[in-house]
Amino acid sequence: MSGHSKWASIKHKKAATDNKRGKVFTRLIREISMAARAGGGDPDKNPSLRNAIDGARAANMPADNIKRAILKGTGQLEGATYEEVSYEGYGPGGVAIFLQAVTDNKNRTVSELRHIFAKNGGRIGESNCVAWMFKRMGYIDVEKAKASEDILMDVALAAGADDLKDDGSIFEITTSPESYEAVVQALKKSEIEIAASEVGFLPQKYVKVEGKEAQQVLRLMDELEDHDDVKAASSNFDISEEDIATFSQAT
Repeated sequence: MSGHSKWASIKHKKAATDNKRGKVFTRLIREISMAARAGGGDPDKNPSLRNAIDGARAANMPADNIKRAILKGTGQLEGATYEEVSYEGYGPGGVAIFLQAVTDNKNRTVSELRHIFAKNGGRIGESNCVAWMFKRMGYIDVEKAKASEDILMDVALAAGADDLKDDGSIFEITTSPESYEAVVQALKKSEIEIAASEVGFLPQKYVKVEGKEAQQVLRLMDELEDHDDVKAASSNFDISEEDIATFSQAT
């Protein structure tokens, strides 16, 4: 698993400080609208909406933008109609990639994603070609410098976490989707800083890639995650922190 969580942490920090602020806001607005449409506009009764709003606030989105996104989702304001779709494929070295996207034009989105896959040594596959390799779970990454393993384990497991693993420079906590919010709140209450967290699709087995192939995989993931319509990208790559650091410095 080494490298997978490190990459998630790097992407989380990048999203929080991305100079393409308008691009980040566009993605967050879609996520808020989708969550409001699916579960209503009250964040106290809609955990998905609450998480989306928290992400928007972390990116310094103005409160008016958040409010309009909620109203669009609940149908109180006119706007584009978005739908959630998933795409699956393969990257260099045979790694599996599972994408969650939000789009108002599926034909455009799949065409653009197919181009990104192809130019980076990958390909889009058929439905369910890799989905079976992933499981929907919550994961929370904490840098080792922010908490000891014993304290982190006591807090996380008491709040309902399933597991805690040592993953290089970070600890990775995994939860069921139902327990995720309780664990996050327990960590915050204990003043333990979280490097990255979300409910997403985690791979159940990993493929090790190194050198040139590792750089190709990371470039592909970077471009996929930067696409306006992609909400989340999961992959089962196992890449060393050294290779990830080299790629991050190059970009």
